[in-house]
Amino acid sequence: MDVCVVGAGPAGVALAGACQRLGLTTALVDVAPERPWTATYGMWAPELPPDLPADVVAARAAGRVVALTDRLLGWEYAVLDVPALQSHLSGGLDGVRVCSGRVVGSPQPGVVALADGTEIRASVVVDAGGQARPLNTRRRGRERAAQTAYGMFLDEQAAAPLIVPGEALFMDWRQEHGEDGWPTFLYVIPLGGGRVLVEETSLARRPGLPLPVLHRRLCARLARYGIVPPDDAPVERVAFTVDHPRHRAAGVLGFGAAAPLIHPATGFSLATSLRLAPQVAAAVATHLPRGPERAIAAARDTVWPRSARVVHHLRRVGLEALLRMPPAEVPAFFEQFFELPDRHRWTYLTARDDMAGNVAALTHLFRESNRQLRGHLVRPALLPPLPSNERVLN
Repeated sequence: MDVCVVGAGPAGVALAGACQRLGLTTALVDVAPERPWTATYGMWAPELPPDLPADVVAARAAGRVVALTDRLLGWEYAVLDVPALQSHLSGGLDGVRVCSGRVVGSPQPGVVALADGTEIRASVVVDAGGQARPLNTRRRGRERAAQTAYGMFLDEQAAAPLIVPGEALFMDWRQEHGEDGWPTFLYVIPLGGGRVLVEETSLARRPGLPLPVLHRRLCARLARYGIVPPDDAPVERVAFTVDHPRHRAAGVLGFGAAAPLIHPATGFSLATSLRLAPQVAAAVATHLPRGPERAIAAARDTVWPRSARVVHHLRRVGLEALLRMPPAEVPAFFEQFFELPDRHRWTYLTARDDMAGNVAALTHLFRESNRQLRGHLVRPALLPPLPSNERVLN
């Protein structure tokens, strides 16, 4: 094969289809390649890929946030119909060799080994296996920061005290759950079809805040609004790392969450993965005639150009600032962030390779902050990563 993609999530399927469409013989391997995707996906409407069918968007809403004050973000948030997204991306796999099997490693460049002894040989091997990163040989090392969340799916009438029609509550940092300790926020989005997701979220913590704490806070918060979820309400449990180091396995390209393309400050990665998939496929197709090494190097430069590496580092510093910030001061920090001019907020949240724009956004934030907040922003750049937040138990 020309390309073997490991991982049949959105990033892997998008990349495998893009490679096949450019004439690259492509394999896609996953332990359960037809398993339904169950995560809830959303992105800002301007980030929607132009070739995404309209029916893949389940709902659109105006983004609203609450830190110290209540305000509209000014951008439209798009919530995706996940089965429709999976059907759309899987429809682009015509000609792709789809294999079922558990990947156990890459014993040598160009070889993907499965648990049953099968080996798939390809000029270019891609690890799109998400958080598991099955082809990444680096040791785990220190404790990683994680975003965790506990959510419930309610009907829109039950959730009416939280949002009005056409609105999404992107963040609500008020302590309406009644607990001190590690800061969490409420996330409420319409899903279409009369359903709403309400979710208590810990943006980042090292290690991740336990789900039982989030469940308890969500129930307490909902009770303040007179919302009593039914006993059989479907739930969503979220836990993923936000500070993985870059994928560096020899002879393997990391893609999607495995790269990691996860934004350290938001946890978003889908829009970036979908946008980059055709670009990465084009880099492989262009450079593969000169050899696998050239193709992998070109693809890696597409995923991680120098500007994106610098921006990712800046965002990692921002993540460390949040992890070191006293919990009681987090809402004030986000109040300051949401007061930034629209262009600065948009750049920091979405523009992964705009080095000048991100520096300008952070400079503006620093200039407008008080001395205490400035200290919180600068200190992480001078110190090693915080080993743990366990001293703040909940």
